[in-house]
Amino acid sequence: MAGRTIALIGSGALAARKRALLASTPAFVLEFTQIPEPGALAGADFVIVAFEDAGLAQAGAEAARAAGKPVNVVDRPELSDFHVPAIIDRGGITIGVASAGIAPTLARDVRAAIEAAVPVSTGLVYELARRLRAEFRRVAPDSAQRRGLVESVLRGPAGECARTGDLDGAEALARQAIAVFAPPAGLVWLVGAGPGDPELLTLKALRCLQDGDVIVYDRLVDPRILDLARRDAERICVGKARADHSVAQPDIHDLLIRMAKSGKRVVRLKGGDPFIFGRGGEELAALRAANVAVHVVPGITAALGCAASVGAALTHRDYADAVTFISAAGRDGGSPLDNRALADPRQTLVIYMGGFALETVRANLLKAGLAPDVPVLLIENGTRPNQFVLRCALDDLARHSATLRLSGPTLLVIGEAARAGDSALILSLAEMAAKRAAA
Repeated sequence: MAGRTIALIGSGALAARKRALLASTPAFVLEFTQIPEPGALAGADFVIVAFEDAGLAQAGAEAARAAGKPVNVVDRPELSDFHVPAIIDRGGITIGVASAGIAPTLARDVRAAIEAAVPVSTGLVYELARRLRAEFRRVAPDSAQRRGLVESVLRGPAGECARTGDLDGAEALARQAIAVFAPPAGLVWLVGAGPGDPELLTLKALRCLQDGDVIVYDRLVDPRILDLARRDAERICVGKARADHSVAQPDIHDLLIRMAKSGKRVVRLKGGDPFIFGRGGEELAALRAANVAVHVVPGITAALGCAASVGAALTHRDYADAVTFISAAGRDGGSPLDNRALADPRQTLVIYMGGFALETVRANLLKAGLAPDVPVLLIENGTRPNQFVLRCALDDLARHSATLRLSGPTLLVIGEAARAGDSALILSLAEMAAKRAAA
């Protein structure tokens, strides 16, 4: 705004709000309480119109356009050439929240939430960073190393001292930390991404995503979760599908080790929980054997997330005394489902990766002793916007598999607990087949 001239046309509370905003800038403000002639706007860089009255707002916009000036009409996006965001000012840190003029009240609510989350003292930390910018670049010319240096200083004692207002003391602490700085060793976080819904991420998982230099992710990770990673982080897909291991597990181990030993902070992002059918244990062992620092960040496993998404309690006291998680795919290609222990009527079975082998699941569980009419919940793409949930009897599980055309990650919940759940979300075989045919 330095050297700019802004014309404010308006009256009342709307104009008062804009007047207060413009007063915080170095711009020169031309103020009109009535509609000016176009010539009076010749020296303005742009125009803001703030009238409650729709007719006056329209006339103000027309006057601005007649003068050839871009115009913002407060709370009237259809009359505006540009929009003014709700602004959070923290010294050198400025945050704008915009709704394209459609929902200014919502934008103000979001601004209030951000203001509560970003302390006023953030501006003091910015000032410390400004003072040390040249020193940061001198000590750590490599951008990745410099990021680690800046984080260690601003998140450490120097940053805390700056927040108290003692910038000289903070600078002295920062220079002490810079003098002994050594590039940090790389590390790996094994992070559970949950079943799909980004809001089911843990706070620690989110922090890892925002701190990681490299994101190594699986096929089942929802793209919306990847969007939460640091924008400049490198993303590497090592996804597997059944019988299609595009990247072999030993190659994933080698990739993680190589990246970490080059000084990178690596996020190994896995759907669900890394230690529930996620091969996280194998990766943990490989990293430790290579002397790489590794930390595990648990996630909400698919069984819990998907069952909760349809209101099915896996250990409902009326139906089950135990719950068993099991994979439809054995380590050596066999099935672990032909086991009489699975036939206990007072337990809930949750079968991972069961969508590709519905007939095998049905046959083996009937052989193990489960009754043909035991209820089954089939949950495809659980917790995601395209979730499908089917309830049927075990004996009917494979009968319509071709019609169902399952393609997303699929979980099976088998047992009396499958009778529970939100009936509005659960389809019958006929309903699901009809939806598939219409898709």
